[in-house]
Amino acid sequence: MLRRFTSMGLVLSLLFTSLPSMAFAAQQEPPQAIYRVHTNDKVVALTFDISWGSHRADPILDLLKNKDVKNATFFLSGPWVMHHQETAKRIKALGFEIGSHGYKHSDFTDHNDAWIREQVQKAEHSLQETLQIKPQYIRTPNGDFDERVLKVLTTMHYRVIQWRTDSLDWMNPGVDRIISRVLTRVVPGDIVLLHASDSCQQTHLALPRIIDGLREKGYRFVTISQLLQGGTVNSSVE
Repeated sequence: MLRRFTSMGLVLSLLFTSLPSMAFAAQQEPPQAIYRVHTNDKVVALTFDISWGSHRADPILDLLKNKDVKNATFFLSGPWVMHHQETAKRIKALGFEIGSHGYKHSDFTDHNDAWIREQVQKAEHSLQETLQIKPQYIRTPNGDFDERVLKVLTTMHYRVIQWRTDSLDWMNPGVDRIISRVLTRVVPGDIVLLHASDSCQQTHLALPRIIDGLREKGYRFVTISQLLQGGTVNSSVE
């Protein structure tokens, strides 16, 4: 069963004003994981992790298309991409952003630096071979990391993406609870954790009401890249 971990990490706010200033700040500050951005705009990033299964991803893609949600970010594991190439290509064809979800679904903190690099490189190879993309974002398996892991991933030119709002869909707690978790917790600049793996059996049922509810609150949907262009990054757990 999926387990979810978050790290208190390093509390850091980094203002994105221009590419040169962002590069300068990145050199000066320690590695960080991103949980949200501070912004006055009502924007939210829906993110979907996929690590296994063939039954949930396409219905979720159908829902996003039918609901005219053009911006979302999918974090795909290497083996899933290789075994479900047509669905992975569909995610790309629909214009959604794609990040890495690693290769073996095992906590990075349980392994040494060389193992982490090997796993990330294997996932990267899968994405490049199948989709011809080089991801710049990664969500670690189980959301697990510590300062050492962050340093390794940063040296590999990845930015670690966490979430502020966990839908808990990975627990299959009931459709109404998933919807309530998102709609009552979301704030401007939020990153929402969802899944499109087969183990999450209620996400596709909750998603239409989540989308409608967020729109009723005035939110619009953005990718992680679009989100990071518009505010101050928060890398602490709230």
